[in-house]
Amino acid sequence: MSTNFKQIYATQAANYDAMVSCEDYQGNLWTALRQIRDFAGLMAVDVGAGTGRMTRLLAPHVERITAVDISPHMLQQANLRLTAVADACHLPFKSSSADVAIAGWALGHSVGWYPDSWQTVIGQAIASMRRVLRPTGSLIVIETMGTGTETAVPPHAGLAAYYHWLENDLGFHHTTIATDYQFSSVTQAIALTQFFFGDALAEKIQQQQLTILPEFTGIWWQTKSVDS
Repeated sequence: MSTNFKQIYATQAANYDAMVSCEDYQGNLWTALRQIRDFAGLMAVDVGAGTGRMTRLLAPHVERITAVDISPHMLQQANLRLTAVADACHLPFKSSSADVAIAGWALGHSVGWYPDSWQTVIGQAIASMRRVLRPTGSLIVIETMGTGTETAVPPHAGLAAYYHWLENDLGFHHTTIATDYQFSSVTQAIALTQFFFGDALAEKIQQQQLTILPEFTGIWWQTKSVDS
């Protein structure tokens, strides 16, 4: 049985937040992002912010950041100062009002939710993100490249097609990094991941006694005036 991510995001924000708080214990994500651009003094929008993981990561480095998510439950858990409940396809911001629009582990769900029209749905979200950017703004998309795997591989064919589309049809630049999870014990690792990743990964964690769980993350980005 596949994971019902919509239900998780509507009802299990605390569990989700506890899980993602254990990811990227080596801090590779921020290192990669600041190689893409300097965030100092920027106005940023975190699209599909969930419980605010990316918002909290960027907040100390930008002038202002607003978290946007379709789930009030997730934003309530985030407990952030600036939030907006909204669909990524219809961002409630003025055109040319932000320097960075970032979507972390958000747009890819459309591949499963809208298997026959995901390009249209994700395309609308990307167009909405691009609209709010200033001419020199950066559009950044972050997605998984595999959990508990030895190498970076898209988890399924749908995501592989989506990533190929970003790079080859929309012209996004791309890099892949390791963002491994670190847990205090095997018991914690299972407790914090099974609800989201399923029984097979939980069994692997138990069998291999994993407290460091490999995770690979892809980053795709464009600069509006250069790549659009």
